[in-house]
Parts: sequence; structure tokens; C-alpha cells
Amino acid sequence: MRYKKFNKKARALAIAVCSVLLITSCDQNDFLTEVNPNTITNETFWKSKQDFQTGLNTVYAAMQYQSISGGGLVFEEVMSDIAGSESWYDPIAFRNFTFTDADQNVTNKWANLYTGIFRANQVISKLQTAEPSIFAAGEKESIEAQARTLRAFYYFLVANTYGGAVIHTKVAQTKEDLQVPFSSIAEVNNQIIIPDLQFAKANLPQKWSGENVGRVTTGTATALLGKVYLFDKQWAAAAAEFKNVIDSGVYSLTANIMDNFDTEHEFNSESILEVAYSATKNPGANGDNVDDTPYTAGAEASNLARAYGQLNYGGYNTLLPSYFIHELYLNDEVDPTNSINTTNIHSKRLTASIAPANFEGQYYLLDNGVAKGWGYGQSAYIKKYSNWYNVKSEDGNSRSGINCRQIRLADVYLMYAEAVLNASGDLSSAIFYIDEVRARAGVKTIQEYLDANGNKFPQLHISKEVHGTQPLVEPTKKTLLTHIQRVERPLELAFEGHRFKDLVRWGIVQQVFNELVADENWRLANIDVGPTAVPVQPLLLKERIRDDFRNASTSYNSAKNDYWPIPAVERQSNNQLN
Repeated sequence: MRYKKFNKKARALAIAVCSVLLITSCDQNDFLTEVNPNTITNETFWKSKQDFQTGLNTVYAAMQYQSISGGGLVFEEVMSDIAGSESWYDPIAFRNFTFTDADQNVTNKWANLYTGIFRANQVISKLQTAEPSIFAAGEKESIEAQARTLRAFYYFLVANTYGGAVIHTKVAQTKEDLQVPFSSIAEVNNQIIIPDLQFAKANLPQKWSGENVGRVTTGTATALLGKVYLFDKQWAAAAAEFKNVIDSGVYSLTANIMDNFDTEHEFNSESILEVAYSATKNPGANGDNVDDTPYTAGAEASNLARAYGQLNYGGYNTLLPSYFIHELYLNDEVDPTNSINTTNIHSKRLTASIAPANFEGQYYLLDNGVAKGWGYGQSAYIKKYSNWYNVKSEDGNSRSGINCRQIRLADVYLMYAEAVLNASGDLSSAIFYIDEVRARAGVKTIQEYLDANGNKFPQLHISKEVHGTQPLVEPTKKTLLTHIQRVERPLELAFEGHRFKDLVRWGIVQQVFNELVADENWRLANIDVGPTAVPVQPLLLKERIRDDFRNASTSYNSAKNDYWPIPAVERQSNNQLN
């Protein structure tokens, strides 16, 4: 929503309603206890349409939790092929798959997602007994549809982060109500997510206007439903949902990919589900704490920019682009005939996503870099979702106002291409939508490669530095799916929170790690990074070769590591999980 600060009444409610989870017994003599008439309770709230809108705002507000849309994303991204970390940073345990069910990040994400689910359940439940006369025609259904879309979103993240979920559809009234067994992803989909999104599709508008811009729409519900089907390998159903989004006429790719990662182009034509942040609301509050964090002076800001930003410019660079993603961006060959290209030597999505040593344009308001290497084996830094484009350094209080785009049209194009390939082997449709994304980046399209190479295109995910060449292949279902998996999705969606879930659903985590370890071994044996060595293209490595995947390739176990463990504290409090 365009307004980023939900009001004090909503904040108080967000804290008060959570107390239902802290169920305690009462002595009969407690009838003498006086009740503060100014306290917000379930008995005094939920009396007006505005009360329900306020309650709904708290459901939206849970998306701001850093574990969902902020700096907590580093702990999932680092598990994939696009990123590494250093040994002194917390994400290294996730890079090496040595984290446990007691890790605070595992615990926090579960708790934050279930806070969102609890709030959604409360709104949905109270709507069933609300006085009908307080709503205008369609208002009750709209509020419920928004709450159910957000509940589906939270459950999707729980299910695909933890391999299932504990299903709660009502607000617990007793401790026994919280003793619920773990359900599979399929059960969560069929019992909660799919029915919620089908209801939402029928009761949400295509667009909102004014201060309501940014609320979930029928496009949000449709895109998320397509994603549910895609993850479940229901290819035809997924393709149909994505095509409905595409054909709706509501969305279009932004002219510049960078418009999706700054504060100047929020809720743009590409945005389907977007989480609002502000660096100016509640000034002085640390960005590590969102506004509804109980008992703290919370912020409305994201801390992701400081997590991603470079150390010399006020960031922490806790996540580093892997050599694989760095070289992949360099392989993104600029198309000189594309009108968006002027004098740039790199693709538009490289410029929006990473800063190699020889970056072009500006980086934290410094002009073009030089080909001398960054040092200590760090070949590039993340630009996406950092404030490199408009400040000299990141905010020392971890405050950034850049919204998190959870679903955008380019993602839908690529998911649609994947779905139609699997559903029907429709090569032409897949190539068309892949090329829509590539053309926006200003790089050569698949069709241009095919026209120039006797109906063949290069396997761009193969390291030219290591292997010398990238074999040309004909466009088939298999080769195009490989291109989507290993080239297009990492290039377009790097550092947006999707990558590890993608690798898991494709079942290629171990294969990818093994290939990248082989590349690391080649670099260790063939690249001189000694004190007198001159850094060489394409990565300009200095001082050392990082081995991001050596430990990961040996410690990763699909049965154990595809999903995070249920938090230990949850197992201790729910006897149905043991």
C-alpha cells in the first residue's frame, strides 16, 4: 500500500491479539479483577468496518518482517548457487548446511510467518460473525479475500521453507488447540492455499487506486496460485493461471529493470505482490525491528540494503555474488541493435544487480570502476536492493525504504515458459516469453542466437573461463528448461529470495554444487592470485580463490537440507510434532 505506516491502533492491536497464544488458567476469585476500559480486546474491537480494515492492516504488516522480506533473505539465498559468504558471518552456517533447528533464523521465520497466519485467521474468523450492516456491498468479501490471499502467501512460504506446515485455520482458544500435527505440502495446498486463492480470485479487483494501491489483487492471487501449481508440477494448471495474469492487460515489464529495485518506481506496472517499506517513517528506529515488533520502537524500514551493501560504503556484504553468477552476468551479451543500449558494455540487469571491479556508471555515487579487482577473492558485490544508486553509504541504523517485490511480471513470464514447456513442449511460446525478459535487459535473445547459428543457441551457464567454450545446442524441451533453470531465472531473479526453492523443486542442488566445485578446483589450480600477480579477466580475482561450494557439496543432503527443520522450540511446545 502506498501508506507505509499502519496506525497506532493497528499497532496496539497487533500486539494485543497475539496474547491469545499465551493462554493461562484463571482462579475463580479473579472475578474481582478490574478491566481497563481503554484496553483493546476482542470484545471491544471488531465493531466497525474500520476495525476490520485496521485488523487487515496488521496482516499486511507481517510481510514487513525481515525474515520474510528483509535481511533474513540472505540465509536462504546463500544456500543456492548464486551466493557465498565469509566465515565470520552468520550466513556461513547456511552456506555449509551446518545450521540446526535451534538457529534463531530458523525460529524467527517460522514465528513471523505464523504471526501473519494468526492475524489473517483472526480477521477471517471475526468476519463470519460481524454485523452485516457495517459493510457496504462487496466490502466484507473484499476484506476476507485480502486476508485469505495473505494467509495463502504465508502458508506457501511455511510449506516450501519447512517442507510442510502445522495447519491452523482458526484462532486458538485453549492450549490444546495448538497441539496440531505436521501436514505435508500437498495437504497445505489442498486444505488452505488453493481454496483461499480461488476465493480471492473471485472477490478481488484487478486494480486498486489512490492510497489502496499496493493491496493484493486478483492478479496477485492468480500468480500465486500458478506458482503453487508449478511447484506441484501441475504444469497445465500452472500455465493457465500464469497466462491469465499475462493476458489480463494489467501488467507490463518496466522499461528499465532497475525500476524494480529503487524507491522511485514503487508499485509499478510490473509489480504483482510488493511489500512496502519506508526509511522516513518512525525516524530513529533501527531497521532490524519492524513496526509491530512488541515492546520496541520499531521501524517501517528494511534492513536488506545494509545486509547486501558493500562494507566500504556502510553495508555488511554478508552475501557475496558467487563466481558463477558473476560470470553468468558477464555472459549476458549486450545486443547492440536493441534501442535501450547506448554505450553500455554490460547488460542492464548486470548493472542493476552486481558491482564487479570494473563496474560502469556509478556505485555509491562513485564513477566507473577500474579493472584491478576488489581483493580477497571477492569478485563482485550485490547492488540489487541496496541504495547504491542515490547515496554515498548505507544508513548506519540499517534503514532502507526500498520495497520488496515478492512477485513481479518477469518472474511470471519465466514461470509460464517453464510450465508450457513441461505441459505441451510449446517451444515457440517459451522462447517468446524468455526473449521478452532478455530484450528488456538489452541482451541478445534466444531467437537472435538461433538465427545466427543455424537454429542453435549457446549453453550460457557453462563457464567460458574454465571450459573455454559454450557448446551450441538446438532448442528442445530439455535444453530450454536447462536455460530457464541455469541461466534466465538466476540472472533475472538473483537475490530476490527465490533461488534455493527453485533448485530444490527441480531436484538439481547436488548436481549444481558438484559442477561449481569442479570450477573452483580449476581456478585454484590455474589462476595465480599471488602478491605479484596481475588480475585477469573475466573475474579479476586477487589474493585468494573463494571456495564457496566445497563444504556445501559434501555436507548437503537432500533428505535433510531441502527444507529447514521445524524449530526446536515449536517441537517442545507442540506435542504432536514429536
